[in-house]
Amino acid sequence: MLKIDYDWTDLGFRLLFSLIFLGLGAEHLFADELIRSMMPAWLPFQRLLSIVAGLVLLAGGFSVMLGYKSQLGATILGAFLIVVTLLVHAPALLNIPAELPEQWHWLWDVYQRSNFVKNLCLLGVCFHLTNHETGKYSVDKLLEAK
Repeated sequence: MLKIDYDWTDLGFRLLFSLIFLGLGAEHLFADELIRSMMPAWLPFQRLLSIVAGLVLLAGGFSVMLGYKSQLGATILGAFLIVVTLLVHAPALLNIPAELPEQWHWLWDVYQRSNFVKNLCLLGVCFHLTNHETGKYSVDKLLEAK
């Protein structure tokens, strides 16, 4: 069996895992029309909330990616996932927007179920990361060496 060095697999893991949070964080800041259309109508200040969410996603994503206080970054991302899953994706599993044509209801269902399950999977990784030791290719290890 091929065995790859832990430090390299840790770096690859952190880079790949962070991509979704960095991409979504940028989307929240620069092109959030679709995101705001999925927010519950009762949420006030949707643009401000989207900006704050984008900053949280970027902060947590960069923390994990760089290996700088990644346990804190994972905790922040995990808390974000819990809130968004409970406030946006769980209710959307049960409520199809009235303005959505009936022939697209199936797509809404698939989209919401996949986002719900994706968030649960990401949350599981965040739980793991709260006890994860980063490899030597991380900012924390570089700072420890100094």
